[in-house]
Amino acid sequence: METVFDINEIMKILPHRYPFLLVDRIVEYVAGERIVGIKNVSINEPFFQGHFPGHPVMPGVLIVEAMAQVGGIYAYVTLGDEVRDKVCYFASIDNVKFRKPVVPGDQLRIEVTISGCKRGIWCFSARATVNGKLVTEAELKATFADKEKL
Repeated sequence: METVFDINEIMKILPHRYPFLLVDRIVEYVAGERIVGIKNVSINEPFFQGHFPGHPVMPGVLIVEAMAQVGGIYAYVTLGDEVRDKVCYFASIDNVKFRKPVVPGDQLRIEVTISGCKRGIWCFSARATVNGKLVTEAELKATFADKEKL
C-alpha cells in the first residue's frame, strides 16, 4: 500500500492534533473523485479507557470524525491556498450506519467519494472497512469558515 501523504504531511494539512487526529496516512488521492485514508486503531487510544472497560470498542462518532478528516484532507488539498487560513466544519451527517464494531488492532480503511461541491458546501459519501468488511458508512457535508469569524 503506497503512502500518498504520511502523518507529517497530514499534520501540515489538518489543524487536528493528538488525541483528535484520527488519520494516520493517505494511500490514495484521485482529484475530482476520491481519497482513501488509513486509521490504525490501538489499545493506547485514550477513549478505550471508558468505552468500554473490559470490552473496548471505538466510538462510532469517532469513526465518523475520521471519515470527515479524510474528506477534509481532500478538500484542503483540492482547494489549496484558497482555504489555507480557514477551518473545515461539518455541515451535516446523514444516513450513518454502523455495521460492525471496531476494536483495538483493527485498521480502518476510509474511502471518501466526492459527490460534489455547491455554494461552498462539500458533499461526500464515506465508507469505512476493516479487512474488506464494511463497518461504517455515512453521507457527510462540510464547509469552510474564516478562523476569525468563529
